[in-house]
Amino acid sequence: MRIVLQKVSDGSVDVIDELTGERDPTFEPQRIGVGYVLLVGAEDSDGAKQIAWLAHKISNLRVFEDDNGKMNRSIHDVNGSILSISQFTLYADVRKGNRPSFVKAGSPDHADKVWRQFNETLRAEGLAVKEGRFGAHMRVNLTNDGPVTIIFDTDELGV
Repeated sequence: MRIVLQKVSDGSVDVIDELTGERDPTFEPQRIGVGYVLLVGAEDSDGAKQIAWLAHKISNLRVFEDDNGKMNRSIHDVNGSILSISQFTLYADVRKGNRPSFVKAGSPDHADKVWRQFNETLRAEGLAVKEGRFGAHMRVNLTNDGPVTIIFDTDELGV
């Protein structure tokens, strides 16, 4: 799995109709205040081990400032929330040509399942999690706080 974590003071997502560019009335826009916007990609080899490791690591990550201005507080300590966005483009391969290849991205059925299980695991860690819509054209807005952006790749981490 690959995850881009951005510490935010606020974030939101809406689903857009690709043909008209208008907001999809069947999707209720999702918003959070302080917390993380997570861009989440999965490949076909990802499963329970990767999900558990990432959820635990993200839940306990200490990137919020304490009273001394040091990154020493977790998302739990600041009563933060998560906005989770599925994003297969994290597996883009741009080594050849000018058009990215996405062959390493998980099949849609598997990636959707992994993303949903990941979100449920974060909830089991005691976090409030809001979601975009898998496979949809979305508009994501955020105010990166810090800025703090951290990339997780379970392949590189040996998970």
